[in-house]
Amino acid sequence: MPIEPLHEVEPMRGLPELLPDDEDILWQGRPAWWSLARRAFHVGLVAAYFAGLLLYQFVAEPAAEVAGWTGFVAPVVLGVAAVGMLSLLAWLITVTTVFTITNRRVVMQFGVALPLNLNLPFTQISSVAHKSFGDGTGDLALGLEGDDRVAYALLWPYARPWRVRKPQPMLRSIPQSSRVAEVLAEALAQAEPAEQAPRDDSRGLNPAAVSG
Repeated sequence: MPIEPLHEVEPMRGLPELLPDDEDILWQGRPAWWSLARRAFHVGLVAAYFAGLLLYQFVAEPAAEVAGWTGFVAPVVLGVAAVGMLSLLAWLITVTTVFTITNRRVVMQFGVALPLNLNLPFTQISSVAHKSFGDGTGDLALGLEGDDRVAYALLWPYARPWRVRKPQPMLRSIPQSSRVAEVLAEALAQAEPAEQAPRDDSRGLNPAAVSG
């Protein structure tokens, strides 16, 4: 499956090359950094850990010790630093990410130190799993045809959790994900019959079906 280094000069935002005349962009966007920080970097759990550590100091240690550096200031400083660094990393990742859906493929551009483009023609997409969250964001995991795979570590944080042996690319923490899922489902359903027929006939898949 094509995954290439990002060119220094992009001919089109989020794409490695100009689109053919018969291909159009249907949607383009990036993750919400705060949602990615919460769900990929687990900043909430990190904050809860340091809050619990601070509470333990209050309960288990004498008041004089709690007031000292090791009892109070250190957990606060370390906790704020950890949450801040993880949040900053999530923000850096999101501002260097562009997800694109056209009428023929899904393109994922991501990477801070080494930006990459992952090109997924509809012929390689066998299923779409949609999961939405109460904050309005959601994930779209793409099941893939064939034996070619991209390493889980290379995809992260845009890999479906716990699918290590058969990694699935995932458009993660997308705002208004339900609308994006509808766009992708409609695009898959309206793709050229010649592209869809082998997948439908051999495996009985419905390209318009988006599971929750």
